[in-house]
Amino acid sequence: MDNILEVTGLNKSYKDFSLTDVSFTLPDDCITGFIGVNGAGKTTTIRTILGLTHKTSGSIKIFGKDMESNEQELKNRIGIVLDLDEGYFYDELTMDEMKSIIAPAYSRWNEKDYKEYLDRFSLNPRQKIATLSRGMRMKFALTLALSHGADLLIMDEPTSGLDPLVRSQLLEIMTNFMKQGGKGVFFSTHITSDLDKVADMLILIHGGKILFEQERDILLDNYRLVKGDNKDLNNENKKLFLNIQTTDFGFAGVTDKLSDVQKSMPDILVERPTIEDIMLAYIDGGQR
Repeated sequence: MDNILEVTGLNKSYKDFSLTDVSFTLPDDCITGFIGVNGAGKTTTIRTILGLTHKTSGSIKIFGKDMESNEQELKNRIGIVLDLDEGYFYDELTMDEMKSIIAPAYSRWNEKDYKEYLDRFSLNPRQKIATLSRGMRMKFALTLALSHGADLLIMDEPTSGLDPLVRSQLLEIMTNFMKQGGKGVFFSTHITSDLDKVADMLILIHGGKILFEQERDILLDNYRLVKGDNKDLNNENKKLFLNIQTTDFGFAGVTDKLSDVQKSMPDILVERPTIEDIMLAYIDGGQR
C-alpha cells in the first residue's frame, strides 16, 4: 500500500498558536478522518499542506513528490473543499460563471462530470451563488472538486452546519469516490458520528500536536468505556484509565487496560466507546 500523503515534522508558528512536529501518513484507498475540537489545528494543517499558509519547517509529500517543488502538478490531482465560511466563491456570480474561472486551472477538467454532478445535486448553474443555502454551496464546492479527475480529496469540515440529509449525501459521495481505486480522502471534522460510517483511519490533533494516528476499527477494539461506583476508585486503579469523570451517581472512564480494571473492580459496566468518547478521553487525560 502506497502513501498518497506524507506529512513529516510540520511546524507553523503564530503569535498565539503553533503546529508542533505534526507527522502522519494517508495510505491510498483510505478515508482518513482528521479529528479534534475547534481550534485544535485542523484548518491550519490543511491550509499548510495546500500551500495556502507557509510552513515554518517540515516536509509535505503528495503522491511521493514534494509539494513545494511540484505544486501546480500536484494540485491538478487534488479536489479541495475548504471552509464555506471563508468566502472562496464570488457571491455575485452564477455557478457557471464561477466554474468558468476555476475550470481552466485544471488540465483534466471534465465538463461531462461537472454537468452530471449539477444534475445529481439538483443545482441550477444559472443561479447566483449569493442565493445558495449552505447545503447547496457545499454541493457546488464538491461538484467542482470532483470534476477534474482528482485522485485525492482534501476537505475542511465539509459536514459542519449541514442538515442530516445533505451530510448523508456527502458521505455517500466519499464512499463512491473511493470505489474507483487508488484514491484517498482526507477530511477534518469535529462531528465524529460521521466517521463511524466512512472512516478507515483516524488522526487526532489537539493544541497543534498529533495525539494518535490509528485505524478506526483497531482504535474502537482497543478501548472500553467503563462505568461503576465511585467507592471502587483508588489512586492505583485510576491510573488504568485515560480519563475519569465522576458524578454523585458514579464514574465513567475510558481505558485500554480492561482486564486490569476488571481485576481491581469486578462490579463494573463495560460498554464499547464511540469515537467521540475516545477523542475526549485523550484530550481530557492528555497524551499517554
